[in-house]
This record gives sequence, structure tokens and C-alpha cells, in this order.
Amino acid sequence: MTQVYLIRHGETEWNVARKIQGQTDSNLTQMGESQARQAGMRLQNMGITHIIASDLGRTRRTAELLAEYCQIEPTFDARLRELNMGILEQRCIDTLTEEEEHLRLQILNGNPDGRIPEGESLSELTARMRAVLDDCKKLPAGSRPVLVSHGIALGSLLGNVLGLPPYAERRLRLRNCSLSLVEGQNSPWLAPGWVVEFAGDTQHLTANALDEIQR
Repeated sequence: MTQVYLIRHGETEWNVARKIQGQTDSNLTQMGESQARQAGMRLQNMGITHIIASDLGRTRRTAELLAEYCQIEPTFDARLRELNMGILEQRCIDTLTEEEEHLRLQILNGNPDGRIPEGESLSELTARMRAVLDDCKKLPAGSRPVLVSHGIALGSLLGNVLGLPPYAERRLRLRNCSLSLVEGQNSPWLAPGWVVEFAGDTQHLTANALDEIQR
């Protein structure tokens, strides 16, 4: 059985400011760094063998902090980046026009053709995220990797494991530094392959974490 842990990056300055990040970057806040350290303390005795992170700055920093506790050198994979949100990146949600808000909601409300102009479709996002997960099967026997990524990206991956289409309505909340676990198994009572063991767990955090649109 292959176990792969999934963790979202710590809180960023733009999370707090309600700005759309996508593949544009924002630094971790002091709270975000604390969240990453708390996640590291949870992971340090769980036999983690690999830390594989998105190459964006907020996930790099989160991975570096996790690595201090797991004593592993992180590696970086651009396929774990957040959804490219095109013309809406760097915009504050509260200042979007009605038309821009309509574009934003297309990636959340189950629209099969949802795509922000100059951005990426959820199908493209899900395909690259699933490719990274499947590549974990190629790691040495007994490996237990953690993938450090982003809210929409990890939500799309978990939805894919559950058999949902890439454009399914977004109904899974993954807060900053929340932890999820997927397992590759062959149980007689589950569909073969990857299954979700748990998702969005924040029991290791001492304060409430944000999702993308909360303060």
C-alpha cells in the first residue's frame, strides 16, 4: 500500500488581503510560517521519506519549514502549481466587477467549460496533479511522500481520486496547512487504486486557518 500525504501551503499575505494568487506569488505571513512548523511537528514521526513541492515561493517556503522537522531535502515540481487564473491574478476579490466575478465563479460552480481568460482549465490542472500522484508509485518500496501544493490544485486532485469530473462544484474546504492522505490499495470493498483516507485535517494547528476567501 502506497501512502501519499498532501498539504496546502501556509497562510500568505494575499490570503489575508483576499487577493487572487494563482501562479503569482505572495510571502507567508508569520502565522503561515507557524502553521508550517506545526505541520512539520506532526509529520516528523510519520516516516516521511520525500517532500515534493510546487516550485512557487509560498510552497517552497512551506516545504523548507517541513523539511527542518522531517530531516529531508525537499524537491520541487512545477506540475504541483496552483491553477493559472489568468487575468484575475493579483486582483482583490472585493474589487472584481460583476463580469470578473462571473469569470471567477466558473471555476467553482460546476461549469464544464470554466476557464478564466489567459488561464488554465480545471481539466488541465487535474491532469498534471494526477500525473504527480501516479509518479509516486515509481518511488522506492516503502516510500511515504508528502506533496506540498495549493488549495484549488489539491481539491482538484482529491476530487479526481473520488471519481468526480475536473469541473465538479468545489465543495471541499482545504485550509492553510491542512493535511490530507490518499492511499494506493486493493481492498475487496473499495475500487482498486487510489482512495482518500482523510482530507483537510487541521488538528495540528493551534489557531483557525483560512481558506481562499475567508478572513
